[in-house]
Amino acid sequence: MKKVVLMALLSLAIISLPMLASAGGMGKPIVLKVPSAFPDKLPMLNTINYFASVVEKASAGNIKVKVYAPGKLVPAFEIYGAVSSGQVNAGYTASMYLAGKIPAASIFTAVPFGPNVTEYLAWFYNGNGLKLEQEMYDSNGYNLKVFPLVFMSPESGGWFRKPINSVEDLKGLRLRFPGLAGKVMTKLGASVSAIPGKEIFPALEKGAIDGTEFSQPAIDAKLGFWKVAKYNYFPGWHQSATMLELVINKDTWNKMSPAQQTLIETAVRASNAWCIALSESAQTAALKANEKHGAKNMIYPPEVLKALKKTWQEVISEETAKDAFFQKTWNDLTAFMADYRIWYCHSAGALPGASCK
Repeated sequence: MKKVVLMALLSLAIISLPMLASAGGMGKPIVLKVPSAFPDKLPMLNTINYFASVVEKASAGNIKVKVYAPGKLVPAFEIYGAVSSGQVNAGYTASMYLAGKIPAASIFTAVPFGPNVTEYLAWFYNGNGLKLEQEMYDSNGYNLKVFPLVFMSPESGGWFRKPINSVEDLKGLRLRFPGLAGKVMTKLGASVSAIPGKEIFPALEKGAIDGTEFSQPAIDAKLGFWKVAKYNYFPGWHQSATMLELVINKDTWNKMSPAQQTLIETAVRASNAWCIALSESAQTAALKANEKHGAKNMIYPPEVLKALKKTWQEVISEETAKDAFFQKTWNDLTAFMADYRIWYCHSAGALPGASCK
C-alpha cells in the first residue's frame, strides 16, 4: 500500500511540475541574459547551451536563459563588471581574465602542473575551492554569485609556427598565453599577450603572434589553428584541468525562489558531468584530424618540460609572496592535492605502468 501511495504521489509531482511553474509555484518567471566570453558553437565551450536547455525544460519555461556571443552585449573581458553592476544579470567566462586585478583569480581557472579534472572538481565541491572563490569576489566588491559550470581535462600545450626543440626556441616568441602560464613563458624569454579567443586565428595568420594556447584539440580544431601553425605540442602543462564559470548578479540570485535556485544548482551539476564526459571522449578524433591536415602532434622535449616546471615553481613562489589571498588559496589547493595523492597512489597510481613518485 505504501508503494502504491508513493508511486501515486511521485506521478502527481511529475505531472504537476509544469503546472506549478506556469502558476508561479517556482516563483516569478525570470530571463537570464548571459553574455559569453567563448564561441558557443565550440564543443565543451557550448556547455552553456546544454545548461540553458536543461534549465528551461526542467522549469517548464519559468527560467529562460539567453546566451549571447562574445562581444554581442558585453566585451569578453568586461563580463564580470557588467554582471556585478547589473548591466546584465548573468555571464559565462573565466576567472583568469581578472588576474590583472586579482592575482589569485587564475587559480580558479587553471593551474600549471596542477590537479587533474576530477581532482579539480573535488576541490571545488568537497574542498574549499568554491568557498574561496566566492570569498574572492565578495572581498573585491563584485556583486555576484559564482558557479563552476565547465570542467575540462587537459588542454593541448600550444600551437607554434616553428618546432620547439629547446628552451632557447621559446626566447623572443610572441605568444598568446594568459594567466599564470603566461608568467612562466615570460620568464623563459617569450613576449606574452592575452587576446580573446576570436582574435587568435587572425593574429596567427598575420604573424602578429608566433604561437598560442587556447583549449583542447577538439576545440582548437574547430578554430582551424592547423591551417596557420603546424606544430601542436603536448602535454597541456599549463592547464591540466580547466574550469569555466557561470556568474549571476547577486541581487538577481537573491530574488529567485528556493525552487529556482535549486534548479540552477542542479543544472550546473548536470553540466559538470556532461562536459567532463564530452571532454574525455572527443580528443582522439581531433588528434587524428591534425595529422590528416598536415599538422604534427608533438611532445615537448624533456628538457623543455623540466624548464617549464622549474620556472613555474619560481613563479608560484613569487606570487604567493606578493599576495596574501593568493597564498591562502594556493596553500589550500596544494594541501588538498597532497591528500588526494594518498588516494591516487593507492588506486590508479598503484597500477602497473603508472607513476606515483
